Amino acid sequence: MEGLLLLPPVLESTLPVPHAKPPQPVFEGLWAFSPNRDSLGGSSYLLRTGAGNLLIDSPALAPENLEWLDSNGGVSTLVITHRTAIARAQQLQERYGCRIVIQEQEAYLLPEAEVTPFEQSAELAPGVEVFWTSGHTPGSSCVHWSSEGGVLFPGRHLLPTRSGGLTPLRSAKTFHWPRQLRACRSLLERFSPETLHWLCPGASIGYLKGEKAIAKAYALLAALDFETLARMEAISL
Repeated sequence: MEGLLLLPPVLESTLPVPHAKPPQPVFEGLWAFSPNRDSLGGSSYLLRTGAGNLLIDSPALAPENLEWLDSNGGVSTLVITHRTAIARAQQLQERYGCRIVIQEQEAYLLPEAEVTPFEQSAELAPGVEVFWTSGHTPGSSCVHWSSEGGVLFPGRHLLPTRSGGLTPLRSAKTFHWPRQLRACRSLLERFSPETLHWLCPGASIGYLKGEKAIAKAYALLAALDFETLARMEAISL
């Protein structure tokens, strides 16, 4: 197990929650929420599974989102892919009684919530797995859904680009860039073009130009120039 990065806890936002557009369908049984101000514009998704509704990262607690969740069976499990996506996770747990699954190095960021930490990987539902991809943050993780040719929810581990590709992004807040690149390479070994066709990013969805997912994700990942990325300077966000 790699070392724990000790950082101050993430405090849940107390700012008023703005209104939001209702979740939009991506595939059958999968919906995308509008970007969440509380998670710095992060995107979240709800996946209907045989084990109940799985929420991937925290959406804004806007009335429209809560009403939609209430009328669609609530939330059984909330999985957090990286620390910024915690947002108002505890309030979601208080409302729906859902379990919160988070990589063990970031579980301490929710001291008042009941969390289910994992080390390397965990099955969230039949055909749905979360696994550790440290780098963007210490506990950064990806979720993989085996349907639709394979759908990856990478949080901010991989993001869309203006040109229609995808890339890891190095910023001044990146925890460990070489480790993040190694985790990206490991996806090529973990999956194949037959098991990784789609990617639903956890931010920067404006670059998708109205699309809800990135197609041919494995090919785009395989086309990355990791040697050039290794020399990338951190950018300011």
